[in-house]
Amino acid sequence: MSTVAKSRAEQGGVAGPHIAGAALRRVPVQQRSAERVNRMLDACAALLDEIGYAKLTTTLIAQRADVAIGSVYQFFGDKRAVVRALDMRYLDGYIERLSRRIANTTAEHWSQIVDEVIDEYISMHRTEPGFRTLHFGDIVDVHLLDSERSNDDVLTDRLHAMLSEHFPLGDERQVSLALTVAVTAGDALVKLAFRRDPDGDDVVLTEAKTLIRDYLERHIATG
Repeated sequence: MSTVAKSRAEQGGVAGPHIAGAALRRVPVQQRSAERVNRMLDACAALLDEIGYAKLTTTLIAQRADVAIGSVYQFFGDKRAVVRALDMRYLDGYIERLSRRIANTTAEHWSQIVDEVIDEYISMHRTEPGFRTLHFGDIVDVHLLDSERSNDDVLTDRLHAMLSEHFPLGDERQVSLALTVAVTAGDALVKLAFRRDPDGDDVVLTEAKTLIRDYLERHIATG
């Protein structure tokens, strides 16, 4: 088992409250079952990097996770459901790690938090298996995370709530739109950086941070 897979399995639970609530056919109640679900998600992540979503199958996930195919269908309806649960794990993990980053930062201006937002997103591309392939669901379905809202809207809402905890940001609708534009533009630039360089082109990543800060500076009026 890989180091990442081992660490997930040792957690003894399915990371993130949104996964169990929305993505699983059945919520694991025993530690062994939760570890099995995490192994399946880890297997899915590794396979996404190796073969992509189109060639991914539940059989391959079961084989890689070393579980019976029946175990996959016990918790997931199909491969899309597995990918959805993985993406929710990415989102919950992203927000959790971002919260820790911010807690350890003495931010005097909202732009410092925005830098942390971008840095953690870049870090996930470099360290999380499967993430640079899946991102937040866009290769599968723009509504993968939520049937009513786009993936970008789900991420924007979570970031908006986090920023608002630390700084008054002005008109809520204006800020929400500005963050949506920033998230969409930032995502495109980060993808460009990792297409140019497997480790992320630092020049492009620096430009991305500058562009997003400058754009938000014109649209967010702090109190």
